[in-house]
Formats: sequence, structure tokens, C-alpha cells
Amino acid sequence: MLGVSGLRGVAGTSLTAEVACRYAGAFGSWVMGRRAGRGVRVVIGRDGRRGGEAFHRAAVAGLMGAGCGVVDLGVAMTPTVAVMCDEYGRRLGAGALVAGMVATASHNPREWNGLKCLWGEGGFEGSSVCAPAAGLAEEVVGVYRGGGGSAARWDGIGGLSEDGAGAVVHVGRVLSALESSGVCGAGGEVEGMGEGLRVVVDSVNASGTSGARELLESVGVEETLYVAGEGTGEFPHAPEPTRENLAGLCEAVRESGAGVGFAQDPDGDRLAVVDERGVYVGEEYTLALGCLALLEAARRRGERTEGMALSANLSTSRMIDDIAARYGARVVRTAVGEAHVAGAMKREGALAGGEGNGGMIWPRVTYVRDSLSGMALVMSLLRGGERRLSEVVSGLPAYAIEKRKTDLASKEAALPALERLARVYGARGGAVVDRQDGVRVDFAGERAWVHVRASNTEPIMRLIAEAPTAVAARALLDEVSGVVSGG
Repeated sequence: MLGVSGLRGVAGTSLTAEVACRYAGAFGSWVMGRRAGRGVRVVIGRDGRRGGEAFHRAAVAGLMGAGCGVVDLGVAMTPTVAVMCDEYGRRLGAGALVAGMVATASHNPREWNGLKCLWGEGGFEGSSVCAPAAGLAEEVVGVYRGGGGSAARWDGIGGLSEDGAGAVVHVGRVLSALESSGVCGAGGEVEGMGEGLRVVVDSVNASGTSGARELLESVGVEETLYVAGEGTGEFPHAPEPTRENLAGLCEAVRESGAGVGFAQDPDGDRLAVVDERGVYVGEEYTLALGCLALLEAARRRGERTEGMALSANLSTSRMIDDIAARYGARVVRTAVGEAHVAGAMKREGALAGGEGNGGMIWPRVTYVRDSLSGMALVMSLLRGGERRLSEVVSGLPAYAIEKRKTDLASKEAALPALERLARVYGARGGAVVDRQDGVRVDFAGERAWVHVRASNTEPIMRLIAEAPTAVAARALLDEVSGVVSGG
């Protein structure tokens, strides 16, 4: 599958090392063309899943063959690759162009793999790298489909270097952001933020393992217990950090008496949270809790929060809207995809943003979804164990999200159903239709919404509804499903 999220496929069938090499070569050729071949570096890492090294090495070969200098981080989270892109951009200075690539299939099952591209055109003032916008991603796809781009001559093949400091640099960026934002409270020390707190982490044996360990040690967590934290690349359960996949983490939190549990996906850009009772809080709360921590900190510093911008995609819970309203802040909604969210954040100068799949984006760290930023901000709310996570969550507006999906032969196959939805709800009073990405319908009077769209990463159509109760959300999905099917 080719799209704004890069390339994904099933290893050994739709995705082979040859395909990975050709796609990486296309990206490298496209990057070289934007800088006329001068001063180009591509920072690359992989999510650590079993079998991923073959695609990682193939991608390195494709990039070097296109003439790019390559910095290899080895096993590294997607946000770590983004942080290191910014780091090398600063090191190399004006005139250099630094892009990123990650061999990952994100939350997809173990048989999948892929390549994700990161791009930061416009300089490296602060953190700037993010996923390419749709138009740029389409250009890369065009180069790939057109034959894979041009190969460098023998004397123009790019060089290769290795850098094993990615996790340390990434955590350092998070610690600096905590200090500069005042999230730890007046006079609070970052090093003592975790004192008195026991934490359980499930890194699904993938790339988040080292970064999570480094962060929790740096903030002085009293004790950290690891579930699937060996970094073997063998997933002990389905890798998406959803309720049904995290029974083991919930049990470990209950048995250990921990204050919080964290679950990362394989490439470390998503985070789900479990409270001190071993109750799955969920991915949807990650962004809400992170934004709450930052807005609380801004108020403590005496900053005016009225008018501050937050950003989220159309499939994200309206909790963020309710939290923003408490502080007079505003929410900018975008199409699904972190490139869209990051683009809006840059335009609006947003305090924070992200997606309801557990993707927290904190611009002080990186413009890529980052599980380490999410962990740090959630822990800051607990104040070294003085507050219980369940109490913090109970103070947030309560909603229920229900999700369904149906198979699609192609993204285009969803168009008739989407047109039908827009027509039916566009004619209904009290409903507001947004066509940025598929169809989202808001029912403000009912504090509910539904979003239907074709996935960018899987051959499915997603149907998501949110309402104050699960019964109401399911009823809304039932109604919309009938419209989708033509009933």
C-alpha cells in the first residue's frame, strides 16, 4: 500500500527487499532532486520487529544508491528518528538537507512491514521534521511508480555512518521540554518527577524499549517493571495498544501496585495508558491528558491560555474540545494523518496536538507522534504519586467511542457510500458535515459525532462514533452503517 504514510505490505508477498530498496531509492532520488544533490543526509531507523533488518538494509542500499549520505540509528522509534533529523540539521547547518526514513509497519501485525518517510523542508529552527504532506508524498509515489528514480554514479554513491545515541538525545529533548514548559510545577525538578511512582511498561519487545527505560530512569521513577521489554522483536500479543491486547499489562499494574501502566506500539509513536487500578484508560485519553498537563502548566506560569491553539484530527475524541474550553483555548481539526495535524500546528503555533490513537505531538520535542512525550506529560499530572490517575481521568468529560471497519477492494470503492452519507446528513437539521477526510458528522446538541473514511494504511473503511454513552455511540454506528450499506 502506497500513501501519505509511506509504503506498507506483507513481508515476503506484497513487500520484498527489492521493493523496499526501490522505494527508498525513489525517496532518496526525490530528496536529492530538491537540493540538486548537495548536502543530503537521510537518518534511518527500524522498529525492531522480527525480519525487519532485511528491509532496513535494503532501504539503506536504496538511499545510498541514489546518492544520499545515510545515518543509521539501528533499532529506533519513529519519533527518535525525527529528533535525530533535527539534531543533524543543526549540526550540519545551513545548506544541508536532512530527511528521515523508518522501516516500520507501525501497529500492523507482525507479518507486515514498510517504510515511513519524514521530511522537514523549511529549515531546522526547533523541531520541524514530520511526515510529508500529501502532495509531497504523492510526488515520491510518482517517482517510485516511474521506475524508482535515478542512480548515482560510482563516485556519487552516498556514505554510511552509524549513531547509537538516538534514545539518549531523544530523552534529553523531552527533559529539556519538561523544564522549559514548567510542567513539573513551580520549583519542580525534572529528575525528581517520578519519585514515589511505580510504573509498568509494555514496549511489545520493539523499538520503544530503550527510550522508555532511559526516560523513566532520568525522571527518577521509584521502580519500573517491564512487560515485553526485552527488545527481541517478538510480539507477545497483537501490537496495537488497544484494550483487548493489553490484558497482561493491566494485570501487571494491579499485581504490582503501580501508579500507572504505559503501552507503546512497535515504532513508539503511539501510547495507551492504564490507571493504578489496572483499568485500561485507553489511547483516546493520551492526547487529552497531555494537553491538560500543558494547559495546567501554562496557567501556573501565569500565561494567558485564551486563544491558545490545539490540533487534532477528525477521528479524535471531543474530550480535547472540552478541555480546551476550560482554558479558553481552541481546537483546529484536520484530516487524519499526522502530517495534516503537524501542518496545522505549525501554521497555528499550537501548544500541542495529535491523534486519538494515542499519538501525542509536543512541538517542544518533535512534530511527530511521540510516546515518550505522552509518558512524561501523564507522569507530570501524577506529581510523584500525589494524584491518582483514575481521579485525574474522572475529572475529564466522559464519552464512549465505538469503532467498526469493513473490507474495501480499494480506497475508491468507499466513494459511493461517502457521497450517500454526506447527502443524507447534509439535509438533516442539527447535523454539521465536514468533508476534509471522508465524512464527519457532528451532532452538537447530542454531544456526539461520527466519522467514516477509507484507511490510508489498510484496505478497510473505518467507522468511528462518539457519544456520552456506549449505547448511544453504538446506535449512531448502527444508523450510519445502514446508510453506508444503502439501507
